[in-house]
Amino acid sequence: MKKILLLSDTHSHIDNTILKYVKLADEVWHAGDIGDLAVTDAIAKLKPLRAVYGNIDDAQARRTYPLDLRFMCEEVNVYITHIGGYPNRYKPRVREELNTNTPALFICGHSHILKVMPDKKLSLLHMNPGAIGKHGFHNVRTMLRFEIDGKKIQNLEVVELKR
Repeated sequence: MKKILLLSDTHSHIDNTILKYVKLADEVWHAGDIGDLAVTDAIAKLKPLRAVYGNIDDAQARRTYPLDLRFMCEEVNVYITHIGGYPNRYKPRVREELNTNTPALFICGHSHILKVMPDKKLSLLHMNPGAIGKHGFHNVRTMLRFEIDGKKIQNLEVVELKR
């Protein structure tokens, strides 16, 4: 079993509250718009980190992290990218990948809107953790915690922090 902390859209912001949640996880996954790489450096000092770059990330972040990340966690096939869309409204590039090599869990960021929803057509779970950074239109900063146990994605928890 793995305890996952999922975050996105830090926009160069990291603080002790976020790091407290990092310490409780087995792995941290970042769905892009990192901003300053001091964010990912701080996380990676504490826990294993998987991350993708987002549209605001600079050339250094783009050399350090990929646009798309595919991997297995336990028995769950995971696909992470920053700009992905939602069930029935995926971006064309993402839709092609989802149809060709369908994951069990698809994760994206970008919208700053937390959403967790099944895609019944593709039989996958879609997650967007919202934004944990302080830059953007959102009033509440959010991230997700969950566990992967074999093929099960379970014990999903929304973490909300004040802006």
